[in-house]
Amino acid sequence: MKTLFLSLFLLSVPALPVLAENWAIDGFDAVGFVQSGRPVPGRGDITTMWKGQVWHFASEENRDRFESDPRSFAPAFGGLCPLALSKGRRVPGDPRHFVVIGNRLYLVGSDRSARELRRAPQEILARARQIWDQ
Repeated sequence: MKTLFLSLFLLSVPALPVLAENWAIDGFDAVGFVQSGRPVPGRGDITTMWKGQVWHFASEENRDRFESDPRSFAPAFGGLCPLALSKGRRVPGDPRHFVVIGNRLYLVGSDRSARELRRAPQEILARARQIWDQ
């Protein structure tokens, strides 16, 4: 019996990293970015599924806010870095580097990209939108 349990456990271990791959924004709370201006880790017991990904939240209130209007809290451009996108490259943003502009979350690739986006948000976002819409 112990052998059976051990075998089942070992078979499930490779699947654990796969589950983490379905985590939206690396398990950070999407609402937390906008509310607190910093990456807030979500909890494993407060989640919701949206667009095929598991979204984690620091509180049930944040989960409820997200569920009422997920598009307003999810990262713009599907989480792609708007600076890279404005240059024609589709590069995923990093949740540790982000900018909130007008209550909209933008994930960028680095602190340098964040500074650049803050310096010229209108023109960078306009170019990124053009490429995103193509």
